[in-house]
Amino acid sequence: MARKIDTFLDRMLQRRFLKRWERWANMADKISLEQLRELRGRARQARRQLDRVIHVAEHRLSLPVIGSNALRRPMGADWIWRPELWKGQIPVPGASSVPTRAQICDGATIFHDCRRSELTVRQIRNTRETDLAPFGVRMDVFRFDGSFLSLVVELPPESVQGLKLKHLIRLDAIVEMEKPLEIFARLNIKYGPNVEQVVRELPLNSEEVMVEFDLAYTKMNERRVERLWVDLIFEGPEMNQIILRDVTFSRRPRADI
Repeated sequence: MARKIDTFLDRMLQRRFLKRWERWANMADKISLEQLRELRGRARQARRQLDRVIHVAEHRLSLPVIGSNALRRPMGADWIWRPELWKGQIPVPGASSVPTRAQICDGATIFHDCRRSELTVRQIRNTRETDLAPFGVRMDVFRFDGSFLSLVVELPPESVQGLKLKHLIRLDAIVEMEKPLEIFARLNIKYGPNVEQVVRELPLNSEEVMVEFDLAYTKMNERRVERLWVDLIFEGPEMNQIILRDVTFSRRPRADI
């Protein structure tokens, strides 16, 4: 059982700790440089542990919980998934002057054809009570001299297990923008040496949007499907901030008629 941290002794030690550091802070501009150097070392040791507690507490006490896989399951779905970029904290949360083919994290890559990149990408913490995804991703686009900008999301192997032509692949997203732009989603299906593509435009008339890809209209060979990935393509992104609060994928078989 975890030890209680709010005992009388703990509160008394905490008050003594704060008074000691308040006294030392008031003395800092009067003591010798040798004493100040020793005091700085002690302060750094204390700060490391305090920063650890604050960092963990801020993440754990924010909403929603990191690692949460709470998902809205569409009716009839036999598979549903949220990419890691929106689910867990990535090793490098942000980058500026992002080059093309920059891997944001496993399974998520930025592509563009700018000669000079003025694009920043950052994973942000979702804290709204309505958010199910722990994280979002924000793109700030300044001058843009290219012809395309896309975020490519690789779907996991489970997405192709038992995949049939009767399936519908669904993309749900929560999108925020500073000013209107067009966003297209392109589903790529690799089977053997071939790649089939299906493009849909996201209906950005509300914050929460959804598109479906009907595989019945493709020439996909069910027995040879190897992988799926989706390109989120942003048209005319110059001088705009785009936030994807959540992105989830699911699939369901079409109802028999």
